[in-house]
Amino acid sequence: MKDVSIEVHGCHEYDRTGAISEPIYLSATYRHPALGESTGYDYGRVANPTRDKLEATLSALERGERCWALSSGMAAINLVFHLLPAGSRILLSEDLYGGTVRLGEIYEMYGIEAVYIDTADAKAVEKAMTPDTKMLFIETPSNPMMRVTDIRKMADIAHKNGALLVCDNTFLSPHIQKPLTFGADIVLHSATKYLGGHNDLIAGALIVREKESAYAKRLELLIKSEGPNLTPLDSWLLLRSLKTLSLRVERQEENARRIADWLRTQAAITKVYYVGLPEHPGHELQKSQATGFGAMLSFKVKEHALVAKILSRIRLIAYAESLGGVESLLTFPLAQTHADMPKELLDRTGLDDCLMRLSVGIEDADDLIRDLDQAING
Repeated sequence: MKDVSIEVHGCHEYDRTGAISEPIYLSATYRHPALGESTGYDYGRVANPTRDKLEATLSALERGERCWALSSGMAAINLVFHLLPAGSRILLSEDLYGGTVRLGEIYEMYGIEAVYIDTADAKAVEKAMTPDTKMLFIETPSNPMMRVTDIRKMADIAHKNGALLVCDNTFLSPHIQKPLTFGADIVLHSATKYLGGHNDLIAGALIVREKESAYAKRLELLIKSEGPNLTPLDSWLLLRSLKTLSLRVERQEENARRIADWLRTQAAITKVYYVGLPEHPGHELQKSQATGFGAMLSFKVKEHALVAKILSRIRLIAYAESLGGVESLLTFPLAQTHADMPKELLDRTGLDDCLMRLSVGIEDADDLIRDLDQAING
């Protein structure tokens, strides 16, 4: 079955009522038929029928064998970091979400060393691997500089050195990119973003390539014990949102391409970072490991004073954090999503006080361009 059909129908099975919409099971506990017998559901933290349908759907979309729907994207990243033994080392993309960097600093108290590297440079990654390196964590495209990492090469390097490859696939969604099919062991999402798509729920997801692997069994124990599971209602909302995933992300990408082309023509804009532009250094690689380029782009203005001007003048586009929703959002990463990023990483990646990040929504592209035009040039 193709992705669009999976997104619309999920793993829904019609019950005796014939209900098209998946039922929401709000029960926290379940009655056992008899001693030693179970319906398959005992306690809502461990398993819930609505959440099970969501997890099965996300597994199918990512081509994985097991998924856990979680309370947030940070919950997903935290669980992945839980797999690291004390005293081990993790390599991470040097350009990535600031919350991941902050979490890496927290784990230093457990003797875990976080090392940031340009994962678009396979030779540098291979050179940085050591016997203590137990995980390679990548974002591709990266946040917010839109660097593209070769997933196949990262998988080869990680596995050759006995490490796991984890890929944050939030920026593209499984409709566009499926890292597990290129060798990643674990894929994670802030499902708040494109999977949810409406800026109205917070959720996360972890999907593993092999459900019988040691790391998958460890995750199962951690999730059962720590209880970061997604609620039934939010699971239903996410199932509902997935039905329009293809329509949303394809329209968003179409809009993003038009806006990126327009931004390139503006005198006040010195640089546009969008993987869909042919001159982007990761453009051809992206075409080899994904079916599209997504709807996230960043750009630099010629002077810092323009940042405040643009953010105060936009009207249709909202000045807000987050991304992936149907509404377009403009963010100033240095003061928002990446405020906790160490200066060393800011300098290495080029994230400065002239960089702005745009999550392109599904509005009319002409209206979005007009809004940017009056904000930048008015």
